[in-house]
Amino acid sequence: MSSKAYIIGTCDTKAAELRYVRSLLQAAGLDTVVVDVSTRGEDSDTADIRAADVAASHPDGPEEVFVNDRGRAVAAMSEALRRLLASRSDVGGVIGLGGSGGTALITPAMRDLDVGVPKIMVSTVASGNVGPYVGPSDIAMMYSVTDVAGLNRISRRVLGNAANALAGMLQGRIPEGEGGKPAIGLSMFGVTTDCVTQATRALAAEYDCLVFHATGTGGQSMEKLVASGMITGLLDVTTTEICDLFMGGVFSAGEERLDVVARTSVPYVGSVGALDMVNFGALDTVPAIYRQRLLYEHNPQITLMRTTPEENARMGRWIGEKLNRCQGPVRFLLPESGVSMLDAPGQPFHDPAADAALFEALEQTVVQTPERQLIRYPFHINDPEFAAALVEHFQEVMATDPRRHP
Repeated sequence: MSSKAYIIGTCDTKAAELRYVRSLLQAAGLDTVVVDVSTRGEDSDTADIRAADVAASHPDGPEEVFVNDRGRAVAAMSEALRRLLASRSDVGGVIGLGGSGGTALITPAMRDLDVGVPKIMVSTVASGNVGPYVGPSDIAMMYSVTDVAGLNRISRRVLGNAANALAGMLQGRIPEGEGGKPAIGLSMFGVTTDCVTQATRALAAEYDCLVFHATGTGGQSMEKLVASGMITGLLDVTTTEICDLFMGGVFSAGEERLDVVARTSVPYVGSVGALDMVNFGALDTVPAIYRQRLLYEHNPQITLMRTTPEENARMGRWIGEKLNRCQGPVRFLLPESGVSMLDAPGQPFHDPAADAALFEALEQTVVQTPERQLIRYPFHINDPEFAAALVEHFQEVMATDPRRHP
């Protein structure tokens, strides 16, 4: 089945704009499908897939969508759209048009699509914080400038650019890269860069190394690619996002961090990179309860807080419980001489007692088996010897993965 451009919006308020975008995509030679996500239940001459047909994809039926409560209706239609797009085999790319409600409705379905499928959201909220809409996906957000409320000299240009961008994404050729090498994911922070750089150099001849910045969405993106099968192994050096989850920092990847390892049995080598720090914004944004803690201004926008032995013990138990659910090959390495660039002799976060609490909690929690091993090394995380150990264990777990060697 040929790939089609899906154009999504509410036909009861944005029919003219949807028709305009469709005309440009069709002029570019593309097959199109207009999807109506209106929540009023009215039929539209513009739509190829009517709102009622979308709503029928909701697990509780269309009556869950067409209710006299806008917030509930939008949430239900969003769920229905997610399921509809997941059921279609001809989705080549997606363009959505909407205000705040439409953006919240459409983008969850976009996020569910594989990374690499073209996705453009033209939105009135695209000049603000788009993190909640984009998440770990590759959605391109385009600010509509004027409201998406009719065609005028501005909206024609903005919507036209968006339509032509989607046409270019669908018709443009992307040269193949790494010659079919399997892709692996590595997690990195500035304070673990030396370690990950050394590991990447050692593995690059055999693997397509995808390095993710451990900023919350970085970890989510890495794990999304694992879930989709695009990443075949993880060298998760930098699990620092867990600090922000526990202490309310700005770079949390959520409670689901590491769950994909258990769900998929992906070969996994991990470590405790940057578990010595919680990330906040500028110094004056640090919560009052933490103002007396050991703080370090990483730059004018980021303030780091050193984790305590008690916090490290909590995180160690949490990580250990996650690892215990993993059935695939797991190696978790502990660098006894420090977990980040700032956690070294003479550096502001050097705290052997805090590190020891982390390591001991892990050792007390992890149930070790031939497949699941916790291993200490007398090195700093950025030492060449530690990077070499990570690489050695990664090669080992990849070699024993039955999906790679049936």
